[in-house]
Amino acid sequence: MSAVAWIALGSLTAWGWLLLGQGFFWVTDQRLPHREDLAVWPDVAVVVPARDEAGSLPASLPSLLAQDYPGRAEIVLVDDGSTDGTGEVALALAERYGGLPLRVVSPGEPEPGWTGKLWALRHGIALAREHEPEYLLLTDADIAHAPDSLRELVASARTGGLDLVSQMARLRIATGWERLVVPAFVYFFSQLYPFRWVNRPGARTAAAAGGCVLLRTEAAVRAGVPGTIRHAVIDDVSLARAVQRSGGRIWLGLAEKVDSVRPYPRLADLWRMVSRSAYAQLLHSPLLLTGTVVGLTLVYLVPPVALCAGILGHDPAAGWAGGLAWAVMAATYLPMLRYYRQTPLLAVLLPFTALLYLLMTVDSAVQHYRGRGAAWKGRTYARPSATPES
Repeated sequence: MSAVAWIALGSLTAWGWLLLGQGFFWVTDQRLPHREDLAVWPDVAVVVPARDEAGSLPASLPSLLAQDYPGRAEIVLVDDGSTDGTGEVALALAERYGGLPLRVVSPGEPEPGWTGKLWALRHGIALAREHEPEYLLLTDADIAHAPDSLRELVASARTGGLDLVSQMARLRIATGWERLVVPAFVYFFSQLYPFRWVNRPGARTAAAAGGCVLLRTEAAVRAGVPGTIRHAVIDDVSLARAVQRSGGRIWLGLAEKVDSVRPYPRLADLWRMVSRSAYAQLLHSPLLLTGTVVGLTLVYLVPPVALCAGILGHDPAAGWAGGLAWAVMAATYLPMLRYYRQTPLLAVLLPFTALLYLLMTVDSAVQHYRGRGAAWKGRTYARPSATPES
Protein backbone atom coordinates (compact mmCIF):
# COMPACT_ATOMS: atom_id res chain seq x y z
CA MET A 1 0.00 0.00 0.00
CA SER A 2 1.03 3.59 -0.55
CA ALA A 3 2.02 5.94 2.29
CA VAL A 4 -1.26 7.83 1.83
CA ALA A 5 -3.20 4.57 2.17
CA TRP A 6 -1.38 3.68 5.40
CA ILE A 7 -2.08 7.13 6.86
CA ALA A 8 -5.74 6.85 5.83
CA LEU A 9 -5.91 3.42 7.46
CA GLY A 10 -4.51 4.99 10.64
CA SER A 11 -7.28 7.58 10.52
CA LEU A 12 -9.90 4.89 10.01
CA THR A 13 -8.50 2.95 12.97
CA ALA A 14 -8.68 6.09 15.11
CA TRP A 15 -12.32 6.54 14.14
CA GLY A 16 -13.08 2.94 15.01
CA TRP A 17 -11.71 3.57 18.49
CA LEU A 18 -13.55 6.90 18.84
CA LEU A 19 -16.80 5.29 17.73
CA LEU A 20 -16.71 2.47 20.27
CA GLY A 21 -14.08 3.28 22.89
CA GLN A 22 -14.54 6.94 23.80
CA GLY A 23 -17.60 6.66 26.00
CA PHE A 24 -20.05 6.82 23.07
CA PHE A 25 -19.43 10.57 23.18
CA TRP A 26 -21.44 11.07 20.00
CA VAL A 27 -24.74 9.85 21.48
CA THR A 28 -26.80 12.79 22.76
CA ASP A 29 -28.97 10.96 25.29
CA GLN A 30 -27.42 12.31 28.49
CA ARG A 31 -30.28 14.50 29.76
CA LEU A 32 -31.36 15.29 33.32
CA PRO A 33 -31.45 11.99 35.24
CA HIS A 34 -34.50 10.50 36.95
CA ARG A 35 -36.14 12.92 39.35
CA GLU A 36 -39.08 12.88 41.73
CA ASP A 37 -41.12 15.64 43.33
CA LEU A 38 -39.89 16.47 46.81
CA ALA A 39 -41.98 16.70 49.95
CA VAL A 40 -39.84 19.60 51.18
CA TRP A 41 -37.97 21.80 48.74
CA PRO A 42 -34.57 23.12 49.91
CA ASP A 43 -33.49 26.75 49.83
CA VAL A 44 -31.56 27.81 46.73
CA ALA A 45 -29.49 30.89 45.88
CA VAL A 46 -28.95 31.74 42.21
CA VAL A 47 -25.58 33.44 41.67
CA VAL A 48 -25.10 35.31 38.38
CA PRO A 49 -21.67 36.82 37.58
CA ALA A 50 -22.16 39.63 35.06
CA ARG A 51 -19.64 41.88 33.34
CA ASP A 52 -20.99 44.30 30.72
CA GLU A 53 -24.15 42.24 30.21
CA ALA A 54 -26.72 45.03 29.89
CA GLY A 55 -27.54 43.79 26.39
CA SER A 56 -28.07 40.15 27.46
CA LEU A 57 -29.98 40.62 30.72
CA PRO A 58 -33.35 41.61 29.19
CA ALA A 59 -33.45 38.22 27.45
CA SER A 60 -32.13 36.15 30.37
CA LEU A 61 -32.79 37.67 33.79
CA PRO A 62 -36.62 37.68 33.51
CA SER A 63 -36.47 33.90 33.06
CA LEU A 64 -34.71 33.57 36.43
CA LEU A 65 -37.05 36.00 38.14
CA ALA A 66 -39.99 33.92 36.87
CA GLN A 67 -38.77 30.55 38.16
CA ASP A 68 -41.64 28.39 39.40
CA TYR A 69 -39.84 26.97 42.42
CA PRO A 70 -41.83 25.63 45.40
CA GLY A 71 -39.12 26.41 47.96
CA ARG A 72 -37.31 29.59 48.95
CA ALA A 73 -35.03 31.03 46.29
CA GLU A 74 -33.26 34.31 45.65
CA ILE A 75 -30.97 35.77 42.99
CA VAL A 76 -27.59 37.39 43.66
CA LEU A 77 -26.25 39.22 40.62
CA VAL A 78 -22.59 40.20 40.86
CA ASP A 79 -21.85 43.28 38.77
CA ASP A 80 -18.20 42.58 37.93
CA GLY A 81 -16.83 46.01 37.09
CA SER A 82 -19.31 46.68 34.30
CA THR A 83 -19.19 49.96 32.39
CA ASP A 84 -22.56 49.62 30.62
CA GLY A 85 -24.94 49.89 33.57
CA THR A 86 -25.40 46.15 34.07
CA GLY A 87 -26.39 46.51 37.74
CA GLU A 88 -28.92 49.25 37.02
CA VAL A 89 -30.48 47.21 34.20
CA ALA A 90 -30.80 44.20 36.51
CA LEU A 91 -32.56 46.24 39.21
CA ALA A 92 -34.89 47.81 36.65
CA LEU A 93 -35.83 44.37 35.29
CA ALA A 94 -36.51 43.08 38.81
CA GLU A 95 -38.77 46.05 39.49
CA ARG A 96 -40.59 45.52 36.19
CA TYR A 97 -41.07 41.74 36.30
CA GLY A 98 -41.13 40.98 40.02
CA GLY A 99 -40.73 37.32 40.91
CA LEU A 100 -37.77 36.03 42.90
CA PRO A 101 -35.99 38.59 45.10
CA LEU A 102 -32.85 40.05 43.54
CA ARG A 103 -29.74 41.49 45.19
CA VAL A 104 -26.95 43.22 43.26
CA VAL A 105 -23.39 43.43 44.58
CA SER A 106 -20.23 44.95 43.08
CA PRO A 107 -17.02 43.36 44.45
CA GLY A 108 -14.45 45.63 42.78
CA GLU A 109 -11.49 44.55 40.68
CA PRO A 110 -10.10 41.02 41.20
CA GLU A 111 -7.19 40.51 43.53
CA PRO A 112 -3.96 39.14 41.99
CA GLY A 113 -4.26 35.45 41.17
CA TRP A 114 -8.03 35.53 40.60
CA THR A 115 -9.83 35.38 37.26
CA GLY A 116 -12.74 37.78 37.00
CA LYS A 117 -15.58 35.29 36.92
CA LEU A 118 -14.32 33.34 39.92
CA TRP A 119 -13.73 36.58 41.83
CA ALA A 120 -17.36 37.50 41.13
CA LEU A 121 -18.54 34.04 42.17
CA ARG A 122 -16.55 34.29 45.40
CA HIS A 123 -18.43 37.40 46.44
CA GLY A 124 -21.78 36.19 45.16
CA ILE A 125 -21.50 32.88 47.00
CA ALA A 126 -20.38 34.61 50.21
CA LEU A 127 -23.41 36.90 50.08
CA ALA A 128 -25.77 34.04 49.24
CA ARG A 129 -24.50 31.89 52.11
CA GLU A 130 -25.73 34.44 54.63
CA HIS A 131 -29.15 32.78 54.26
CA GLU A 132 -27.64 29.26 54.37
CA PRO A 133 -29.09 27.84 51.14
CA GLU A 134 -28.67 24.12 50.58
CA TYR A 135 -27.93 24.62 46.87
CA LEU A 136 -26.27 27.26 44.72
CA LEU A 137 -27.26 27.67 41.08
CA LEU A 138 -24.29 29.22 39.25
CA THR A 139 -25.53 30.51 35.92
CA ASP A 140 -24.16 33.00 33.42
CA ALA A 141 -25.84 36.29 32.58
CA ASP A 142 -26.52 35.20 29.00
CA ILE A 143 -28.42 32.03 29.98
CA ALA A 144 -32.22 31.82 29.84
CA HIS A 145 -34.07 29.16 31.84
CA ALA A 146 -37.50 27.61 31.32
CA PRO A 147 -39.87 28.31 34.24
CA ASP A 148 -39.38 24.85 35.76
CA SER A 149 -35.61 24.65 35.16
CA LEU A 150 -34.59 25.24 38.79
CA ARG A 151 -37.23 22.83 40.09
CA GLU A 152 -35.99 20.04 37.81
CA LEU A 153 -32.33 20.67 38.61
CA VAL A 154 -32.95 20.46 42.36
CA ALA A 155 -35.19 17.40 42.01
CA SER A 156 -32.52 15.61 39.97
CA ALA A 157 -29.78 16.46 42.47
CA ARG A 158 -31.85 15.35 45.45
CA THR A 159 -33.21 12.19 43.80
CA GLY A 160 -29.79 11.05 42.58
CA GLY A 161 -27.77 12.16 45.61
CA LEU A 162 -25.67 14.41 43.35
CA ASP A 163 -23.45 17.22 44.60
CA LEU A 164 -23.11 18.93 41.23
CA VAL A 165 -25.57 18.87 38.34
CA SER A 166 -24.57 20.74 35.21
CA GLN A 167 -26.30 21.21 31.88
CA MET A 168 -24.65 22.28 28.64
CA ALA A 169 -26.93 25.14 27.57
CA ARG A 170 -28.24 24.98 24.04
CA LEU A 171 -26.20 27.66 22.28
CA ARG A 172 -27.79 30.14 19.91
CA ILE A 173 -27.75 29.29 16.20
CA ALA A 174 -29.06 31.87 13.75
CA THR A 175 -26.30 32.65 11.24
CA GLY A 176 -24.38 30.52 8.79
CA TRP A 177 -21.17 30.65 10.83
CA GLU A 178 -23.07 29.66 13.99
CA ARG A 179 -24.56 26.67 12.14
CA LEU A 180 -21.10 25.61 11.01
CA VAL A 181 -19.19 26.12 14.28
CA VAL A 182 -21.54 25.95 17.28
CA PRO A 183 -22.73 22.30 17.14
CA ALA A 184 -19.12 21.25 16.58
CA PHE A 185 -18.09 23.13 19.72
CA VAL A 186 -20.33 20.91 21.86
CA TYR A 187 -19.39 17.83 19.80
CA PHE A 188 -15.66 18.38 20.41
CA PHE A 189 -16.27 19.12 24.10
CA SER A 190 -18.16 15.85 24.55
CA GLN A 191 -15.40 14.02 22.67
CA LEU A 192 -12.85 15.41 25.12
CA TYR A 193 -15.07 14.83 28.17
CA PRO A 194 -17.52 12.01 27.32
CA PHE A 195 -20.64 12.69 29.36
CA ARG A 196 -21.12 8.99 30.15
CA TRP A 197 -17.67 8.86 31.71
CA VAL A 198 -18.33 12.01 33.74
CA ASN A 199 -21.62 10.59 35.05
CA ARG A 200 -20.35 7.17 36.17
CA PRO A 201 -20.05 6.77 39.95
CA GLY A 202 -16.36 6.76 40.84
CA ALA A 203 -15.37 8.18 37.45
CA ARG A 204 -12.02 9.87 36.93
CA THR A 205 -13.27 12.13 34.13
CA ALA A 206 -14.67 15.41 35.44
CA ALA A 207 -16.28 18.30 33.60
CA ALA A 208 -19.12 20.78 33.85
CA ALA A 209 -20.70 23.48 31.70
CA GLY A 210 -20.28 26.83 33.40
CA GLY A 211 -23.51 28.33 32.09
CA CYS A 212 -25.65 26.14 34.34
CA VAL A 213 -24.24 24.47 37.46
CA LEU A 214 -26.34 23.45 40.46
CA LEU A 215 -23.92 22.93 43.36
CA ARG A 216 -24.64 21.68 46.84
CA THR A 217 -23.33 24.33 49.24
CA GLU A 218 -21.80 21.70 51.51
CA ALA A 219 -19.88 20.27 48.55
CA ALA A 220 -18.60 23.75 47.64
CA VAL A 221 -17.33 24.24 51.19
CA ARG A 222 -15.72 20.80 51.25
CA ALA A 223 -13.97 21.44 47.92
CA GLY A 224 -12.93 24.95 48.96
CA VAL A 225 -14.33 26.52 45.80
CA PRO A 226 -13.98 28.96 44.32
CA GLY A 227 -10.80 29.75 46.29
CA THR A 228 -8.97 26.55 45.33
CA ILE A 229 -9.54 27.21 41.61
CA ARG A 230 -9.22 31.01 41.70
CA HIS A 231 -6.64 31.02 38.89
CA ALA A 232 -8.65 28.87 36.46
CA VAL A 233 -9.50 30.23 33.03
CA ILE A 234 -11.58 27.13 32.22
CA ASP A 235 -13.45 27.47 35.49
CA ASP A 236 -16.26 24.97 34.86
CA VAL A 237 -13.99 21.96 34.33
CA SER A 238 -11.81 23.03 37.27
CA LEU A 239 -14.90 23.33 39.47
CA ALA A 240 -16.07 19.83 38.56
CA ARG A 241 -12.61 18.40 39.24
CA ALA A 242 -12.43 20.09 42.64
CA VAL A 243 -15.85 18.76 43.67
CA GLN A 244 -15.05 15.26 42.40
CA ARG A 245 -11.65 15.15 44.11
CA SER A 246 -13.24 16.12 47.42
CA GLY A 247 -15.57 13.12 47.22
CA GLY A 248 -18.58 14.74 45.52
CA ARG A 249 -20.75 13.12 42.86
CA ILE A 250 -21.12 15.07 39.64
CA TRP A 251 -23.34 14.86 36.56
CA LEU A 252 -23.18 16.57 33.16
CA GLY A 253 -25.61 16.46 30.25
CA LEU A 254 -27.27 18.36 27.45
CA ALA A 255 -29.97 20.87 28.29
CA GLU A 256 -33.52 20.90 27.01
CA LYS A 257 -34.76 23.93 28.97
CA VAL A 258 -31.62 26.06 29.30
CA ASP A 259 -30.55 28.26 26.38
CA SER A 260 -27.79 30.75 25.69
CA VAL A 261 -28.99 34.06 24.28
CA ARG A 262 -25.51 35.35 23.40
CA PRO A 263 -25.08 35.88 19.64
CA TYR A 264 -21.90 35.00 17.74
CA PRO A 265 -22.94 36.32 14.31
CA ARG A 266 -19.49 36.58 12.72
CA LEU A 267 -16.64 34.12 12.40
CA ALA A 268 -14.48 36.60 14.34
CA ASP A 269 -16.85 36.37 17.33
CA LEU A 270 -16.73 32.57 17.32
CA TRP A 271 -12.96 32.66 16.82
CA ARG A 272 -12.50 34.76 19.97
CA MET A 273 -14.83 32.47 21.94
CA VAL A 274 -12.68 29.43 21.17
CA SER A 275 -9.18 30.90 20.99
CA ARG A 276 -9.36 32.79 24.30
CA SER A 277 -9.12 29.55 26.29
CA ALA A 278 -8.00 26.83 23.84
CA TYR A 279 -4.32 26.95 24.81
CA ALA A 280 -5.22 27.06 28.50
CA GLN A 281 -7.10 23.80 27.90
CA LEU A 282 -3.76 22.38 26.72
CA LEU A 283 -2.07 23.59 29.94
CA HIS A 284 0.01 26.03 27.86
CA SER A 285 2.12 23.07 26.75
CA PRO A 286 3.88 23.16 23.35
CA LEU A 287 4.02 19.36 23.46
CA LEU A 288 0.26 19.05 23.96
CA LEU A 289 -0.29 21.67 21.25
CA THR A 290 1.81 19.66 18.81
CA GLY A 291 -0.04 16.47 19.70
CA THR A 292 -3.39 18.23 19.24
CA VAL A 293 -2.44 19.54 15.80
CA VAL A 294 -1.21 16.11 14.69
CA GLY A 295 -4.27 14.41 16.17
CA LEU A 296 -6.79 16.77 14.56
CA THR A 297 -4.99 16.44 11.24
CA LEU A 298 -4.98 12.65 11.34
CA VAL A 299 -8.56 12.25 12.55
CA TYR A 300 -10.38 15.04 10.70
CA LEU A 301 -8.29 16.25 7.77
CA VAL A 302 -6.74 13.06 6.43
CA PRO A 303 -10.03 11.32 5.43
CA PRO A 304 -11.17 13.84 2.76
CA VAL A 305 -7.60 14.32 1.52
CA ALA A 306 -7.10 10.55 1.26
CA LEU A 307 -10.40 10.10 -0.55
CA CYS A 308 -9.50 12.76 -3.10
CA ALA A 309 -5.96 11.35 -3.46
CA GLY A 310 -7.38 7.89 -3.95
CA ILE A 311 -9.74 9.02 -6.70
CA LEU A 312 -7.32 11.31 -8.50
CA GLY A 313 -4.25 9.15 -7.97
CA HIS A 314 -5.92 5.81 -8.70
CA ASP A 315 -5.16 4.52 -5.21
CA PRO A 316 -8.17 2.40 -4.23
CA ALA A 317 -6.86 1.55 -0.75
CA ALA A 318 -6.37 5.22 0.15
CA GLY A 319 -9.75 6.13 -1.32
CA TRP A 320 -11.68 3.40 0.51
CA ALA A 321 -9.97 4.02 3.86
CA GLY A 322 -10.38 7.80 3.60
CA GLY A 323 -13.97 7.58 2.43
CA LEU A 324 -14.98 5.13 5.16
CA ALA A 325 -13.28 7.24 7.86
CA TRP A 326 -15.10 10.32 6.56
CA ALA A 327 -18.41 8.42 6.62
CA VAL A 328 -17.90 7.32 10.23
CA MET A 329 -16.95 10.87 11.18
CA ALA A 330 -20.09 12.29 9.60
CA ALA A 331 -22.29 9.62 11.19
CA THR A 332 -21.03 10.45 14.69
CA TYR A 333 -21.84 14.12 14.10
CA LEU A 334 -25.46 13.55 13.04
CA PRO A 335 -26.92 13.18 16.58
CA MET A 336 -25.48 16.56 17.58
CA LEU A 337 -26.87 18.18 14.45
CA ARG A 338 -30.29 16.68 15.24
CA TYR A 339 -30.08 18.04 18.78
CA TYR A 340 -29.44 21.49 17.33
CA ARG A 341 -32.14 20.99 14.65
CA GLN A 342 -29.69 21.54 11.80
CA THR A 343 -29.47 19.98 8.37
CA PRO A 344 -27.59 16.65 8.21
CA LEU A 345 -25.63 18.02 5.25
CA LEU A 346 -23.43 19.91 7.72
CA ALA A 347 -21.95 16.57 8.79
CA VAL A 348 -20.04 16.41 5.51
CA LEU A 349 -18.39 19.76 6.33
CA LEU A 350 -17.01 18.62 9.70
CA PRO A 351 -13.41 18.36 8.35
CA PHE A 352 -13.55 22.04 7.36
CA THR A 353 -14.96 22.97 10.77
CA ALA A 354 -12.20 20.95 12.44
CA LEU A 355 -9.63 22.87 10.39
CA LEU A 356 -11.10 26.11 11.75
CA TYR A 357 -10.80 24.80 15.31
CA LEU A 358 -7.20 23.72 14.64
CA LEU A 359 -6.35 27.25 13.45
CA MET A 360 -8.16 28.77 16.45
CA THR A 361 -6.10 26.60 18.80
CA VAL A 362 -2.83 27.58 17.14
CA ASP A 363 -3.89 31.23 17.29
CA SER A 364 -4.63 30.83 21.00
CA ALA A 365 -1.04 29.67 21.53
CA VAL A 366 0.33 32.52 19.42
CA GLN A 367 -1.62 35.09 21.45
CA HIS A 368 -0.32 33.52 24.66
CA TYR A 369 3.31 33.83 23.59
CA ARG A 370 2.67 37.41 22.52
CA GLY A 371 1.76 38.11 26.13
CA ARG A 372 -1.97 38.48 25.59
CA GLY A 373 -2.98 35.25 27.30
CA ALA A 374 -6.66 34.46 27.67
CA ALA A 375 -8.62 37.66 27.09
CA TRP A 376 -12.26 38.38 27.92
CA LYS A 377 -14.06 41.72 28.09
CA GLY A 378 -11.00 43.85 28.66
CA ARG A 379 -9.14 41.48 30.98
CA THR A 380 -6.15 39.35 30.04
CA TYR A 381 -5.03 36.36 32.07
CA ALA A 382 -1.46 35.16 31.71
CA ARG A 383 -0.34 31.67 32.64
CA PRO A 384 -0.11 31.30 36.43
CA SER A 385 3.40 30.47 37.62
CA ALA A 386 2.16 27.81 40.04
CA THR A 387 -1.34 26.49 40.54
CA PRO A 388 -3.01 23.68 42.44
CA GLU A 389 -4.03 22.14 39.10
CA SER A 390 -0.41 21.76 37.99
